[in-house]
Amino acid sequence: MVDAVLLNMRFHGIITTCGMISQYNLSKSGVHNLMNIVFKRIQMKGFLVTDYFPEYAKFLEVVLPLIREGKIVYLEDIAEGLENAPAVLLGLFSGGNVGKQVVVVSRE
Repeated sequence: MVDAVLLNMRFHGIITTCGMISQYNLSKSGVHNLMNIVFKRIQMKGFLVTDYFPEYAKFLEVVLPLIREGKIVYLEDIAEGLENAPAVLLGLFSGGNVGKQVVVVSRE
């Protein structure tokens, strides 16, 4: 996928990455269009969610009202029952879910 992204990036574009779950179990890897980073002067930067923990309270102040107003809508893929958790976890590695994956253990 990175090959396709690099081919379609604009000059001086920025690619940010956080997590690469689709890459964890690949037997073959390798990017073939890396020279596009040079030719197009592309920047690539990785980050972890922990880099932004100090900003989390401010984020909630801005985003929660927007969610309540329906201006931001998010998807949850809900699976029922702890017995389904192993299959759900495996589905994360193959793109089997849409949105935030949740396993409901009990509705009590």
